[in-house]
Amino acid sequence: MKMLKNTWLWLLTVAFAASANAGLKDDLKPFLTEYCLDCHDDSVSKGDLDIMSLSEDLSDPVSFAAWELIQKRVADGEMPPKKKNQPGAKDKHAFVDQLKPKLIAAERAIVERDGRVALRRLTRQEYEYTLHDLLGIDIPLVNLLPADGSAHGFETVSEAQQLSHFHLGKYLNAADVALDEAFARVLRPTKGYKRSLGNRELTGRSRGNYRGPQDINGRIYSWAMAVQFSGRMPATRVPASGWYRITIKNLSGENLGNDGAVWGTLRTGACSSNEPLMYPIASVEATGERRDQVFVGWMLKDHMLEFKPWEGGQKRAGSGGQNGGTISYAGRDLKKQGYMGFAFDRIEIERIHPTSNQWTVKQNILPGVKLGELKSGDFDKASELRSMLYDFANRAFRVPVRMSEITPYYNLAAAELKGEGGFISALKTGYRAILCSPRFMTFVEKPGRLDSHAIANRLSYMIWNSLPDKYLRNLADSGDLYEPETVAAELDRMLKDRKADRFYARFTDQWLKLSEIDFTQPDTRRYRYFDPVVQDSIVQETRRFLRELVEKDLSVKNFLISDFAMLNSRLKEFYGMKGVDLKPGKGLQKVSVPAWERSGLVTQGSVLKVTADGSITSPILRGVWVNERILGMETPPPPPNVPAVEPDIRGATSIRDQLEKHRSNDSCAGCHAKIDPAGVALESFDPVGRLREWYGRPKKSAKVDPSGETPEGIAFSNINDWKKVYVKQPDLLAHAFAKHLLTYATGAAIRISDEPYLEEIVHKAEKKRYGLKTILHAAVESPVFLTK
Repeated sequence: MKMLKNTWLWLLTVAFAASANAGLKDDLKPFLTEYCLDCHDDSVSKGDLDIMSLSEDLSDPVSFAAWELIQKRVADGEMPPKKKNQPGAKDKHAFVDQLKPKLIAAERAIVERDGRVALRRLTRQEYEYTLHDLLGIDIPLVNLLPADGSAHGFETVSEAQQLSHFHLGKYLNAADVALDEAFARVLRPTKGYKRSLGNRELTGRSRGNYRGPQDINGRIYSWAMAVQFSGRMPATRVPASGWYRITIKNLSGENLGNDGAVWGTLRTGACSSNEPLMYPIASVEATGERRDQVFVGWMLKDHMLEFKPWEGGQKRAGSGGQNGGTISYAGRDLKKQGYMGFAFDRIEIERIHPTSNQWTVKQNILPGVKLGELKSGDFDKASELRSMLYDFANRAFRVPVRMSEITPYYNLAAAELKGEGGFISALKTGYRAILCSPRFMTFVEKPGRLDSHAIANRLSYMIWNSLPDKYLRNLADSGDLYEPETVAAELDRMLKDRKADRFYARFTDQWLKLSEIDFTQPDTRRYRYFDPVVQDSIVQETRRFLRELVEKDLSVKNFLISDFAMLNSRLKEFYGMKGVDLKPGKGLQKVSVPAWERSGLVTQGSVLKVTADGSITSPILRGVWVNERILGMETPPPPPNVPAVEPDIRGATSIRDQLEKHRSNDSCAGCHAKIDPAGVALESFDPVGRLREWYGRPKKSAKVDPSGETPEGIAFSNINDWKKVYVKQPDLLAHAFAKHLLTYATGAAIRISDEPYLEEIVHKAEKKRYGLKTILHAAVESPVFLTK
């Protein structure tokens, strides 16, 4: 706390010293005259920057942005250009030390008046999770809502968010669907659905367009076959949309691969050419040992299961019939012929509600009234209506409310009660009004230090993507969240909750751009070892890796070099990681690996795929990603009218040769000197993340050259050498991670006035070897997190 107070005092002192910015240019005149005005005066104005005419009023956003850019370009060594007269380190630091405090003081005055975060609303994923936890339901709602925009890489940032009549209409529709589901769960519960299906139900006994599994001596076999919808089982068709627990009894693999297992997919869909879209439930791993495996997935009404082996690069059987779409097992021994297969005894399907049971849903929407009373109508409807709306608003608005504040919602509901709708209709009307209120859909925060309930909201939406639970609300009510020790304890508690899965999924989706993993489809002819199992595995690998770093408070250095990885047998085979001690059948597991090309985060398959386009790689795209996501360096957009670099998809021409021509343009050279090194080092990996030495066929295409020079002038010969340069700068990595974390958590990009706080976070992290949990703790205790 002492350090934070000192920082506030320092900022106040700076603010008084810089209360008037008149004479700003006079203070900086020697440096500007010597190094800047030749290119940026009223007669030249390169880059449309005329410093002589630039206002000194730092309260003006346009002037402030220009002076901030000048400070940043000089601090980063980008200006003056390399060909121009260069300032010495002493002069450069003196210039930055003069200008930066004035910028910080000017911005702090604006932030203290208006706050650093503009009005922010719930993202569509936060809206879904909030309704799930508020009502106790579990139905998907995201697809009912408009897609969120993003700024600085994050959907949570307010400047990218919109709230139009169109958006409000969609959110209201989703609220109606959610409320209908909640009340139906309580008032019209459906009968349980559970089926146990064996070989008689799951295997075909007629000639038709059969694409299902095979019955061999009572065991059910699904084979690797090159036929669309092979492995479909019409008997598994479900009567209603919902979550289903799927148990595959005594599952084992036939003709195990080099990884000691058979991998495949469990999907759901109509399994028809008229409706070809399939929805993944899980990747499945089977070994020679028989064991039950259980999966949970959402299935639409009348959809069925499709279960089959699917490993890229492995041979798949043809249809075997006269018609291409008909599977015939007559006269074929697919096991003896070496095709991979799944063998199992039965499949059990049971409808479940994974979020909560009927009693919990009732407590959320109908507390205090017995169902029998609802049917008889023998209770004080007006009193109960007011009481329920008050309870619901307290939870939905995430702050205590006064009884008078619910009057508008009660009046709407009461008017419905007087009509023909009845009590339930009136209650739903009131709930619906609450769910479209700005107090529900947005974060209501006042400039200055956050109150305890706003702190609780930020914590909860950062980790759980949803509203605070009862324990956290009670802490907020008591005011204990003002204590750093309490905030730290709550962060630890929330990270241990199963809802923390949402943090690891949503944060990595945005920070590392994993949400774009489906944006490209690799060419199956060129990258035949890539398959849906690999794609699912590389995403889970990254999320589990980040979780391990956080839970064990491991160093941020692991982003670059790590002595462990989170792998399953499919990834081990796909990556070609021989000698790794891994047990088939155990799914993703922590294994020791050498500190080589594959270790760390930046060379994981998910990262390498989202930074390629499925057919080719681009050092520019990968370089920008590494600079922005890992090193924390912002990349300006390319100049207008500069053609993009288009790599040769045949692999006949080296991308390095094309980059050299591109960099010959003076307007491109400066940025490419920073962008290209990391991207060039990553050229050792193809678009799906496998190591390569050639761009195409060996010795018949251009050879990959992953060597280069960092912006600091340090030469490297490959990705390992490049990693060794930056792993020695954990403060840089920690600063970048804290920057992204706070942007995600607060809904606003980091400003220059936030930089002193980021430096404090890095300083705290240094004492704990730059551990990720330490960074999380320092971040939520910083003024950036605790103020609007």
